[in-house]
Amino acid sequence: MTRKNQPNLVYIFTDQQRADTMSAYGNNWIQTPNLNRLSDDSIVFENAYVSAPICTPSRATQMTGLWPHTNGCTKNNIPLADDIKTFAEFFPDDYHTAYYGKWHLGDEVIKRRGWDEWHSIEDQYRVWSTKEDNNEILSDYHHYLISQGYKPDKESSGKMVFSRSFAAQLPEEHTKAAYLGRKVSEFIDHNKANPFAICVNFFEPHPPYTGPFDDLYEPDDIPQTPVFRVDPPDNASRMSTLMADDQAKKRLVINQDQETSILEADDAFNGPQNNSEKEFRRVQAKYYGLVTLMDKAVGQILDAIEKAGISEETIVVFTSEHGDQMGDHNFFHKIVMYEQSAKVPMLVSVPWLESYRIKGRYSHIDTIPTLLELMGQKIPDHLQGQSRMKDLETKKSLEENDVYLDWNGRSVDQTFPLSELERMREIPHRCVITGDGWKLNLSVGDQSELYDLNSDPYEQVNLYDNLKFSGKVLELAHKIRNWQLETGDTALIPEVYPGVGFVEGMR
Repeated sequence: MTRKNQPNLVYIFTDQQRADTMSAYGNNWIQTPNLNRLSDDSIVFENAYVSAPICTPSRATQMTGLWPHTNGCTKNNIPLADDIKTFAEFFPDDYHTAYYGKWHLGDEVIKRRGWDEWHSIEDQYRVWSTKEDNNEILSDYHHYLISQGYKPDKESSGKMVFSRSFAAQLPEEHTKAAYLGRKVSEFIDHNKANPFAICVNFFEPHPPYTGPFDDLYEPDDIPQTPVFRVDPPDNASRMSTLMADDQAKKRLVINQDQETSILEADDAFNGPQNNSEKEFRRVQAKYYGLVTLMDKAVGQILDAIEKAGISEETIVVFTSEHGDQMGDHNFFHKIVMYEQSAKVPMLVSVPWLESYRIKGRYSHIDTIPTLLELMGQKIPDHLQGQSRMKDLETKKSLEENDVYLDWNGRSVDQTFPLSELERMREIPHRCVITGDGWKLNLSVGDQSELYDLNSDPYEQVNLYDNLKFSGKVLELAHKIRNWQLETGDTALIPEVYPGVGFVEGMR
């Protein structure tokens, strides 16, 4: 099959979905039939990485084709500047463009320049609105719930809104996932006669860890990794060890039969309520239930494409903005450089290309240029990634490709005085994962790390201070420094290295 003129694009990404949540990535027990059928027709990137393991910076890269330090969205809740172009502005005028779902790049419910349609589902970021008048507007999903007879349960910036926990506990048909599945399906039906590009962001499986499929999976039957409930190594980054410490200190376990939380229950669905294995597994089961909920909504979208008769002219992408530790290294959520947080699914279904598995490392920074070239569109000169279309056409591996992580801090919503964990989270880190499986995390204010992912895929042995690997550390540090120079990154990285000493040119 040859490429169709002006193919459509359906770009689907989720929030906080780690890679091993479908059969394409080795999970043979989770119920994701729709992601499985999509992967059967897709190019599956075996090792795909985000630009940063946190919401706003990662999605900013996916929407702009720029690194967080370039597009300005270096932490959560920093609005994307008006002068930064997004994906929609790279298409010709005869494309109908739409964004449906969570945005998290500022002014959540306000249509961004370049998009022809905007359909919002979030009312939790009102405090970050750039204009007071924007807070008079509530999301499309809010109005839908009102039409169904529901009453808002939470006050936010002068308006009553629906909290995330409230929405998550609704019957399946009224959840954000099911709602988006229906709305995107309607969009496809309405626009099937003309070229379109739609980006869809599902909130699930992001916390709150609860939903209509809470009881779908038996917690005791969930397979675990070798680092489930295992603390990071003693010489891991302080940010990582503090994450595990924080998880442990939040809860008081009296004994194995009786567990008591010492935290105020601000959100009973944001993670384990105690530090027992039973509780960890209970949260995991609910998380995987959210993945299945989202999978059903993806199925609605795939069915809509088939029903519209446009399967042979529509590229479908599925990925996520970061992962979730899910108890690996003994904590939940993201924010760290571990593979569980930084690696995500990446499926690209191109009707005129054969499906296959592509080895090596892939970065989201390359997604926009790759899709634009696949669609026959011009690639803007300012984008910082490169098109991988030729690699996909020739089935070339990416085993020589290096990827980078760009960490600049957690969020701008800090409460002072900062805890030690929050202080460590604000320290920049730069990371490279090489095509041949070496991983170096550098920081001037934290313990740096070197892992050999080939022999140590779960990052249990930090080799950074082992003088035997000084040459490898320096080799990878030069890669990071060269990447910084190429991309205009001014974050400091170490000038002194174990077994080597001072290295000129690292600043």
